[in-house]
Amino acid sequence: MEPILEIKDLKIEFATFEGISHVLEGIHLTLGRGDTLGLVGETGCGKSITAKAILRLLPIPPARIVSGEILFEGEDLLKKSEGEMKEIRGKRIAMVFQDPMTFLNPVFTIEEQLTDVILAHETEDGPGLRGGRLNRKRAIEKAIELLREVKIPQPELRIKSYPHEFSGGMRQRVLIAMALSRSPRILVADEPTTALDVTIQAQILWLIHDLVQRHGHSVLLISHDLGVVARVCKKIAVMYAGNIVESCSTVQLFKRPLHPYTQGLLNSILTFSRRESEAQGIKGMIPDLIQPPFGCRFHPRCSGTMDRCQREKPSMIEIEEGHWISCHLYKSPLSPLF
Repeated sequence: MEPILEIKDLKIEFATFEGISHVLEGIHLTLGRGDTLGLVGETGCGKSITAKAILRLLPIPPARIVSGEILFEGEDLLKKSEGEMKEIRGKRIAMVFQDPMTFLNPVFTIEEQLTDVILAHETEDGPGLRGGRLNRKRAIEKAIELLREVKIPQPELRIKSYPHEFSGGMRQRVLIAMALSRSPRILVADEPTTALDVTIQAQILWLIHDLVQRHGHSVLLISHDLGVVARVCKKIAVMYAGNIVESCSTVQLFKRPLHPYTQGLLNSILTFSRRESEAQGIKGMIPDLIQPPFGCRFHPRCSGTMDRCQREKPSMIEIEEGHWISCHLYKSPLSPLF
């Protein structure tokens, strides 16, 4: 599948009072056109930093991009000016954040906030223009259409509501409507179901899946929950301590997980066949990224660690078609060393 977004050898550091934190250590990601890619890993592994780096939303300083490329339709976003990025954000790449109450102003109605987004960016060639821009009436009509598309009931009435009059799931739908207002080519969803109950999570995930099917958006879905991304994504990339350790199709990951970290994540999930007492967590903690371990960053927690793991960072290799892994336990083609 032709890639629409490619991240190559991206390294990012943060300056802190304690020292330099090496938050991303040369990650590689590829998102195909019309594809859905899930980025999963424990809290603090660098998932949200990756998302913000794509849209150049990192605070610089303290953040510093050491090296790498972020290629969107063949153009490196890291070389774009701020003016050029303003044309890309929202229009070509949009983002849905995880806390809707943080990104919705409580003193303005949904109508005011959604139409402001539409009027700030969009132009049309059709009737109803005022100075080349959508007038307020057309903007309200489009806002209602967007609310209807994200399955908010009675959008003509609910658009007059304030954010606090919406449930968490409905507020998240409003953010999705805002993100879709300019028909972006890529939708980046950063933990869109966090703090929602299981039933509402399923509704939001089905909504994203439905939008992808109808409009052909490419989606990067970020989550710490493998079960969440399995419902929506065709492919999954597993991140640990600023590194991508395994990348493959969703079917491959659940059928044949190979990296010890991925296996640990799956073994810690409660299922109908696995009781709470049978679930096995991953021992230890995520390392301090100011002084990360040498070699493979997972080796202090890995049951299959070798001397080589403590000295040398493993390369990302393809061990079977479409299945990439960063681990010294394997070599290409697939051949476990133990």
